[in-house]
Formats: sequence, C-alpha cells, structure tokens
Amino acid sequence: MSNRLRVTLSSLAFIMLGLGSAGAESTSLMDDDPIGREITGSIGLVPAAPPAAVEQAPTEPAPAVVKERFPPGEFVLAANTAVFSPEPFARGKHDPRMAKLQVLLDRAGVSPGVIDGFFGGNVSKAIAAAQRIKGLTEDGVLSAELWRALEREAEDAFVVYEIAEEDVAGPFVAQMPTDYAEMALLPGLHYRNPVELLAERFHMDEEFLRALNPDIDFDRPGSTIVVANTGSNVKTKVARLVADKAKRQLLGYDAEDNLVVAYPATIGSSDLPSPSGVHAVKNTAVSPEYWYRPQVNFQQGNNTKALRLPPGPNNPVGAVWIGLDKPTYGIHGTPEPSKIDKTNSHGCIRLANFDVLELVKLVEKGVPVEFTGDRLDMTAVDPASELNEVRTVAE
Repeated sequence: MSNRLRVTLSSLAFIMLGLGSAGAESTSLMDDDPIGREITGSIGLVPAAPPAAVEQAPTEPAPAVVKERFPPGEFVLAANTAVFSPEPFARGKHDPRMAKLQVLLDRAGVSPGVIDGFFGGNVSKAIAAAQRIKGLTEDGVLSAELWRALEREAEDAFVVYEIAEEDVAGPFVAQMPTDYAEMALLPGLHYRNPVELLAERFHMDEEFLRALNPDIDFDRPGSTIVVANTGSNVKTKVARLVADKAKRQLLGYDAEDNLVVAYPATIGSSDLPSPSGVHAVKNTAVSPEYWYRPQVNFQQGNNTKALRLPPGPNNPVGAVWIGLDKPTYGIHGTPEPSKIDKTNSHGCIRLANFDVLELVKLVEKGVPVEFTGDRLDMTAVDPASELNEVRTVAE
C-alpha cells in the first residue's frame, strides 16, 4: 500500500458499471496530508453501489446520528457526473451538484468550509473569490464559465478510501469535556473518534461522511469509505492577508498581489472585536498548547485561574496558532469547523483546522494582516438572507 493517498482516474463507464480500475492511470491526490501527517490509506474510483461493511466480530460502536438518509450510491454517482445547470440548488437537503461544486472550489484554493452538500453563504463567498482567481467578473454568481474553469481536472469529486491502521490507532478522547478545567487534566485534546479525524482530513461534515457511508465500521482498518477528493494544498506563498470583517472571509495574496487562497472565517464579536488596521504575523505554532488567562481575555464558566490546555485538534485554538504582533490576537483553528462564519470569536480570526493547516505553510513572520470592513453581528443574520444565497446564471 502506498505511503501517499492515491486516486485512480476512471471513465464514467467504470463508475456506472462499478468495475475495477486495472490499467487506469494513477496520480497523486495530495502532496501534504491536510491534518499534518502522512496518509497511509489507499483510494480509488467509486463503485456504482456503496461500499459494503467488512465482516467482523460484534462491537459496540458509538451511535451515529444522521439527520437525512439518502441512497449514497446514487448521490455519489450524481455528484461525480454533475454538470453546470442554471437551476437553483436544493434547499434543506443535500444536493449532489452542490457537493461537487464545494469540492471544485476547495481544489481551487477557495474554501467553501466543510463539504456537506448544502448551499450557503460560505459557498457564495468562495464563488466570488474563485471568479477573481480565474480572472472572471466577480459578481458571486455561479456561471457555466466558472464551472468549466473549476472542472479542468478530470478527477472525480468523490472517491473511495480504504481506512488504514494509523487512522484508527488513536489516541482518541471519546467524551470530550467542554469545561476548561476538565480539559486541562487530559494528556491531549485528540480527535473523539476516527470519524472526526477522517471528516477533517477530507474537509467534510461528520454527518455527511456518515450519510455517504451507512453501516460502515469506521473503527476497522480495511473498511472502504467514500470521501471528498479535495486535491493538493496550495503551494504559492502568501505575501499579505486581508481579514474582511463584513464578508467574514480571510483572503491571501501572493507577491504579485494575485489572490491565491480564500477561507471563510469567524472574526471577532461585538463584546470582543477583532483588531483594526494593519498588523503582522509574529509567530506560528502547529499543535499548540492553549493558555487560558481569564484576567487577560475572557472567563469561561467558573474558571477563575489560569490553565494550560494540552495540544490537539479539539484544543480551543485547534491545530494551529498564527500569532499577530498585537498581543493575544491571532489566526487559529477550531474544534468545530461546521460553525465557521456562523458564530462569534473572542477577537481572533478563526478558521477550520484544514484551512489553517494549509495557511500556516504559506505565511512567514512579518506577513501583513489587514483588517477591513465592519463586522456583522451574527445574531442579526437571517439564514434565508442573501448572505446564504447561491445564485446561478445561464451561459
């Protein structure tokens, strides 16, 4: 088995017939593991039927809560074969065309947040950023021209991945406390289970990952699951960052001032606003400790004393800390990627772990970070407002 995640390029005929990929050309799916370690599983084309669970002795896995049930095989086939359409995306349920669009945007360096098949404001912002990167009119409206520009690669949006020994080895923290004093007693704030690890690795919502893989034992090496094929991380160095408080988005530009990355972000709150003006990256730390200091920042519950919280993806600042020259402020990850852009922060710029793990490799000490716009209070956001619309236009 390869030490790198691999994807098999297959024709539509192979997918529809559920045939193997012998003789098909293979290419590397990603150069860097998006959670900071080598991926040792293997990956290939998606069969017509969903992968079957591997037979094993009875176990007692944690109950999975899946809000929506749909035929996963049909959904994946529809996503992989989706083409541009001016028809509106489905509301209130997973849409295979939207799921493919999210993967295409992610590959282009414009994160739509967690891939879940739902349309929303994070996708709208990503569409506008993708238009700027591709040199198209930036109006936030999905067009056939943009779809073609994003779909240049022939790889499927969803592929099959075989769970490796390392994916289930842990350590895990099955019951993650929310109280900082209890967190401080743990040796590490690790993933809760392999599902959380794999969902974050492939930039997916946990419930969506489970829905695509019903009856699969995620704790067993050799089980095959369907995952998003997000491709390689961006490699172009970022020369400056813009934190747009109004759009709730972090934008990265190269030395020629071309937009190269864009991430949905939670930026400050009314009580603890983010900084203003221009600041600079001062330091970076991957898998950082978190020091809780209620006298300096905020108080959580009844915790009145300073605490050291151990590293881990479920640490309050997630998998990465990018410190700014303004004390106590920085760019960091989060243990809850699905809530990015939908909640408040304590003044910092909060990104999904998989996004900040990409960004930390693109920035260096001294990179300027400009804060622009006025922050929109999330309590005033109407979920049905135009912030959550994804518009399409016919060619």
